[in-house]
Formats: sequence, structure tokens, C-alpha cells
Amino acid sequence: MNPLFDESAQLMAHLLARRWLPRTHPLVRKALIDTEVWRRLEERAAGVGLRVVDNVHADHITLALLRPAENAVFAETALGANNNFDLPRDGVALLVVVWALIVLPKRQRQLARAEAHEAGQSEMFVGDKPLPSADKSAPLLSYKSLMADFGKQLGGTLRINTHLKLLERQGFITRKGEDIAEGPLLDLLLDYDVLAPRVLEGALAEVMGRSSDPEAGPAFKVMQDARRARDEAEEQAATEHDEEGR
Repeated sequence: MNPLFDESAQLMAHLLARRWLPRTHPLVRKALIDTEVWRRLEERAAGVGLRVVDNVHADHITLALLRPAENAVFAETALGANNNFDLPRDGVALLVVVWALIVLPKRQRQLARAEAHEAGQSEMFVGDKPLPSADKSAPLLSYKSLMADFGKQLGGTLRINTHLKLLERQGFITRKGEDIAEGPLLDLLLDYDVLAPRVLEGALAEVMGRSSDPEAGPAFKVMQDARRARDEAEEQAATEHDEEGR
């Protein structure tokens, strides 16, 4: 093999040409288990202002700009990190709503199934927690429910349909008939650690909890109940600690 076009170079070429690759792709699978291939891939990406984006909750990997490159590339056009896909404000809002209704329930299912699997294992294998794939865990979002719950707030049918086509073209969603499914980039390019607390701890959580979607609505209620129970437990523990200190 040409040392200048090794497996990391081949993988980089695929990612640049296709924008994302499934984790099941032979080169991706090799990189995920071979730290040297992954290191070289990251070095190649960083050399042109890119970073490799991957997380175990998603079924794909992709590339994104490093922050210094992001500032340099988009400064001239006055575009920011939140709208460099040519999404207007209501399009960004739609993306966040779709992300919340698909990714948050998906991650809850993945965690619950992994914990259930762990509970059924012997202590010898308790650390082995296979995470269900996104394809098997992500809910299918009802288009009719989305329109009924958020249509007016997100600009009406025409604008929502226009934005959904753009989100599909950019790889954030796929369509299954009328309904909306997770696309390759939905759980990669939106920062879960930043966005999830803002959704779950803000007013949007109550709105999501009233969603008429048959999968997302109940899932949000479960997440809200779990968060309330956690908050109550923490408050109770703090009260008991204060009483012990008196």
C-alpha cells in the first residue's frame, strides 16, 4: 500500500466525498478498533481545519470544522455555527424541535436497554454494556403530530415543508413516507451536552411533554418524571445533610 494513501487517507477521502459514513463501513470499523489509524485520521483532519465527529449513540461518523477554522471560514459571510446550513431562524428552531423529539427519546431508550442488559449479566461481564443502534432505538416522528403541535409556531405548513426538505438534503433527517426519521448527522452535529440540559431544564420540556406524537410524547413524560424524582432526591439529601450539621 502507498504509505501516502494508507487506510486513514482512504477513510478521509471517503468522508470528504460522501460527508458521512456508517460505523459499519470497513474502514470506519478498522479505525474504531485501531488507535493508530484513528490517530492518523484525526491528524489528517486537523491539518486542514477539520475534526472527526463520532459518538457511540450515532450510527455514522462525519467531519466538522474546528472552531478556529469555523471562525475563519464563516466570518466573511457573517454566518455563525448555528446557521451555516443556510437555515433561517425558524428553520433552526425546527431542527432543535426535531432533534429533541428524536434524539432525546432515542438516548433514553439506548441507556435503558443497556442498563437492562447489564442487570441481566453475571458480575463477570457487568462492564460489557452493548448500546442498541440508533436505527433500532430512534423513534419515528409523526409529521402530522409535528404540524399539529408546532405548525403555527414554526411558520406554517409551507415553511416547515421547505425546511424539512433542506434538513433532509443536509443529512439531518430522512423521510419514511410522511414521517420523519433520524438522519446521519442529527446526533453528530448538534452538541448533546449543551443542548439537552437547555431543553430538559427549560420551558421547552413542558411543551415537548405535551407532544401528541405517540412515541416522543410518552418518552418526554418519562424523562420529566425521572428528572423530577432526581431533583426531589437531591433536595431531600441536602435537607438531611443540613439537619445533621445542626
